[in-house]
Amino acid sequence: MGLFDQLTEMVSGQQAGGLGGALSDLLNQQGGVSGLVEKFQSGGLGEVVNSWVGSGENLPVSAEQVQQVLGNEQIAGLAEKLGIEPGQLAQNLSESLPQLVDKLTPGGQVPAAGDNLLSQGLEAIKGLFGH
Repeated sequence: MGLFDQLTEMVSGQQAGGLGGALSDLLNQQGGVSGLVEKFQSGGLGEVVNSWVGSGENLPVSAEQVQQVLGNEQIAGLAEKLGIEPGQLAQNLSESLPQLVDKLTPGGQVPAAGDNLLSQGLEAIKGLFGH
């Protein structure tokens, strides 16, 4: 079970599912927050992802940009697990990723592995899913 699965389970009292599970899978596949940030930077969206990490306003990202950076295969695989269309997942991710990365990068810094991720992740999940 990945970190975000554990966090979602702790917050909701049940197994991670839906978008929380997709976010967990995505972070695990990318090597955590730092890997996800690097992927967006190398995909030409450095200014966008840096706004999520920084302390200012989060710039928006479109579903198409999410799908372009993460790749059709990865989006399709996650969408299949959730039983939704890839386009819907990309749209959901475009709405959730800026908030998630913002909450997991306090002080404008991408946390090093093991840097109090449990408490940060709990707060992020609570904020995203309203628990």
